[in-house]
Amino acid sequence: MQEPERFSDLPPYAFPRLRALLDVHPPGGDPLAMSIGEPKHAFPAWVTDEITAHAHEFNRYPVNEGRPELLTAICDWLGHRYGVVVQPERVMALNGTREGLYNVAHALCPETKRGARPVVLVPNPFYQVYAVAALSVGAEPVFVPATAATGFLPDYAALPAEVLDRTALAYVCSPSNPQGAVADRGYWADLMALAEKHDFRIVADECYSEIYRDAPPPGALEVAAERGTDPERVLAFHSLSKRSNLPGLRSGFVAGGPGAISRIRQLRNYAGAPLPMPLQAAAAKVWADEAHVVENRRLYAAKFDLADRLMSGVPGYVSPQAGFFLWLPVPDGEAAALKLWRETGVRVLPGAYLGRAAGGANPGAGFIRVALVAPPTETEAGLTALRDCLY
Repeated sequence: MQEPERFSDLPPYAFPRLRALLDVHPPGGDPLAMSIGEPKHAFPAWVTDEITAHAHEFNRYPVNEGRPELLTAICDWLGHRYGVVVQPERVMALNGTREGLYNVAHALCPETKRGARPVVLVPNPFYQVYAVAALSVGAEPVFVPATAATGFLPDYAALPAEVLDRTALAYVCSPSNPQGAVADRGYWADLMALAEKHDFRIVADECYSEIYRDAPPPGALEVAAERGTDPERVLAFHSLSKRSNLPGLRSGFVAGGPGAISRIRQLRNYAGAPLPMPLQAAAAKVWADEAHVVENRRLYAAKFDLADRLMSGVPGYVSPQAGFFLWLPVPDGEAAALKLWRETGVRVLPGAYLGRAAGGANPGAGFIRVALVAPPTETEAGLTALRDCLY
């Protein structure tokens, strides 16, 4: 009998692996990092003024669930963006969504389900915290391919009933990282019907929801409200990191049913680190402003148009619907990343570092992920060098 996977069995995190792979000097000139999704556009200038105005509140312990002004701003944003009515008791402010995506498993995953080890469903490739969360609570992560054949979203309905009956949580990222695919209303509705049939919760990672090219992606809470899904069935996670170019503010939130949020808040009481009060004040104002988000989206749209033009001749190139990554096909992701670094000084991430070998194959192995976060001139130079080097 095969031993269950443990936390210690996980491979190193993606970026230490990348540093080890690229431990060689690139050619002359300034290296260009297109490997990490760290936004480089300007955040609103008034953010620092807001933090300064509330700096005296650094002498207070932060409100655990989020100051009332922040929770109200988040609820108002959910109403404007998705047309849903959410009360403050259904929201908790997060110290970055990674905290919440990890702790949701600790708060809500049972020790057993139907008398067996619980399952956590994970899209493959995926944001690595999903698998770490599952293993940390003793659950079995089941990696489900999210490939071109499935629209770059996981087809959880294709799993055996025995696996679905043991499922406690199902992670979905939409728009997806790394592929930029969007779950439409039909996808969300079908997944909710599946969750109702097999009694599991949906963990909707929607951190890239505000960076889109055409229509705004539908949200899990939006579809849940439309079809009358039990609010306890769905948890949605959002962040200011990508929407507002504020990854260092570490401000996000989770919204769901009052019961689930109460349990997540209780875990935070014992094991969390709430956002400092001045940062909460700034976050409240940022959630209330859309002008900077519209401009941010315009800048990314221009870079995606640039990518479409430069990559139009690349076999297998798929223009992403949303997010800010390109998911480019190559024969071998590690070999391509190393060649590109050695010959051009452009740094990208091998797709295999975001996936796991499941069913005999890692669905990320034949790809590289390219982040379009640099200014337009640098992005054009990097993509041109990448295309000429690899294709």
